[in-house]
Amino acid sequence: MYFYAARQPILDRNKKLIGYELLFRDGVDNVFPDIDGDEATSRLIEGSQFNFGLEDLTDNKPAYINFTLDTLLKGYPTLLNKEGVVIEILETVQPGKRLLAIVKDLKSKGYTLALDDYVHQPVWRHFYPFIDIIKIDFLAFNIEDVKKIIEDLKPYPHIKLLAEKIETYEVYNHALELGFEYFQGFFFSKPEMIQSKALPPSSMTLAELLYETSSVEMDLKKITSIFERDVNLSYKLLRYSNSAAFTRRSEINTIKQALIVLGANEIKKLLSLLFAAQVSADKPLELIKLSLTRARFCELLAISNSKLNDTGMAFLTGMMSLMDAILDEEMESVMLKLPLSNEIKTALLNNEGLLAEYLNLVTLYEQGDWQAANDKAQQLGLDDKVAEAYHEALNWVSEQMQIMIDN
Repeated sequence: MYFYAARQPILDRNKKLIGYELLFRDGVDNVFPDIDGDEATSRLIEGSQFNFGLEDLTDNKPAYINFTLDTLLKGYPTLLNKEGVVIEILETVQPGKRLLAIVKDLKSKGYTLALDDYVHQPVWRHFYPFIDIIKIDFLAFNIEDVKKIIEDLKPYPHIKLLAEKIETYEVYNHALELGFEYFQGFFFSKPEMIQSKALPPSSMTLAELLYETSSVEMDLKKITSIFERDVNLSYKLLRYSNSAAFTRRSEINTIKQALIVLGANEIKKLLSLLFAAQVSADKPLELIKLSLTRARFCELLAISNSKLNDTGMAFLTGMMSLMDAILDEEMESVMLKLPLSNEIKTALLNNEGLLAEYLNLVTLYEQGDWQAANDKAQQLGLDDKVAEAYHEALNWVSEQMQIMIDN
C-alpha cells in the first residue's frame, strides 16, 4: 500500500540538505479539502509505524512534519524518533497554556520544534525558550516586518530562521543577507544568474552520447566508438557495469561488451547521471537528485501510460528539465548547446506535447498541489500510478547515487 506524499527540500546557508518537509494527502483522488490536517498527520504517522520508514522518503535526514493542536494533544509526536523528526506547529494552532505545556514537554524529551508559517504576536515570547526553528513565509511579509521579527528574536540566539517559498536565487540571497539560516522552496530551479557556462569537452561527449542513445534503435558501433575515445568515460562505464548492481556470467573486458551487458535503458540512465553530476559540480547535491528523480518519475509515468514508443525520451526530458539551473542560463540557450530531439526541446521550451504533460504532473506532485495533480493524472489516465512511481523514483535515485559513490 502506498501513501501519497511529496517532499520539499530544506537547505542551509551552504545549500546543503538538512531535511525534507513531507506533504501528505490520502491519495491523488482524495485531495484537500477532503482530508483535514488532523487526519493527514495521523495517516502519515500511521504509515511510518506500519508501512514504511520516514528515512525512505528523507534519505535519513530529519522529516519536517506538520502537527495540529489535536494531534499534539494526543501525543502523536512521541511515536516518532526524536532524531528523525522536526515537529512543525501549524499556523492554525493558537498560542495558549495548553500548547505551551505540550511544547515544554516535547522539548524536555529532546524533540526539535518549529513554528510553521509564523505570525508575529507578543504572546509567542513565552514559547521562544523552547522553540528551535521559526519558519517565515518570505513572500507574505514585507522586509520591515521581517526585520522586526529578527530584532525581537535577538535575545534568543538559539532560534534559527527558515525562509519558506524561496523560488529564485535573488530572493534566496536577500534572505541570506537578512540572516536566515535555512531555506525551503525551489530556489535552485531557476538560474542563479544569467551567464554562459561553457560545457567542457567531456560534457560535450556526454551530450553527444545522450543524443545517440535517445533514438529507439541505438547505433551500438557508433556509441562504442564515442566511448573509446574518452578514457575517463570508458573507465566509469566499465566500473559501473562490473558493479554488484548487475549480475553477469563473466567479467567485462571491452567497451562493446559492457554496453551489451547493461542494455539500452541502463546506458541511458548512466549517461544522464554522469552528465548531471559533471556539469553541476558547484551546485547543491539536491539539485542533481531532483533532476534524476524527475527523470525516473517521468519515465515510470510514460511506461504506465503506454503512449510513447521510447520511454527513454521521458527520462531524458525529466533530467534536462533543470539544466537551466545547473548551467546558470536560460533554457533556450541550453537547448542550443545540446543535440536533443525536437520532441524533448518542444516540451522544455514550449511546454507542449505528451512529454510536457508528464513533466507538468511531476512538478505538481513535487509541490504538493494535489488538486491540480489529480486533474492532470485523470487527464492522462494515471490516477493510481503516481504515488507508486514517485516512491520508485526516489528509491532508484538513492540506489544510483550510492553506486556512483561506491565506484
